[in-house]
Amino acid sequence: MTKLADFLSTKKIDHRRLLAASHQIEALSPSDRAIRFAKIRTKKNEASDAQKELAKSKGTSGKPVTTPLLNRALEGKAIPSAGKTRILRAVNRVLEQKKQSAAQLKDLF
Repeated sequence: MTKLADFLSTKKIDHRRLLAASHQIEALSPSDRAIRFAKIRTKKNEASDAQKELAKSKGTSGKPVTTPLLNRALEGKAIPSAGKTRILRAVNRVLEQKKQSAAQLKDLF
């Protein structure tokens, strides 16, 4: 068993709940789409000052945790650091819903 699998079993977190939480967190919202549009306008030199300021902000990635990624993490195989971060955000969202303290990356991997 890996650290992630042990952590999920001790906290009684189902992997399907992680996938749903990640999808909810990483889904593109209208504000994220506005940020992407502002970045495109800035590159074309057609942006106003407000759009330039908006382009400097950072939105969500739009890439939720997938089942193969989570399976590789549970098996202890190598996964990219961005995937680890997305798993951490999903775990922390579930822990927040359970009114428990947030986890650190070193607790999971």
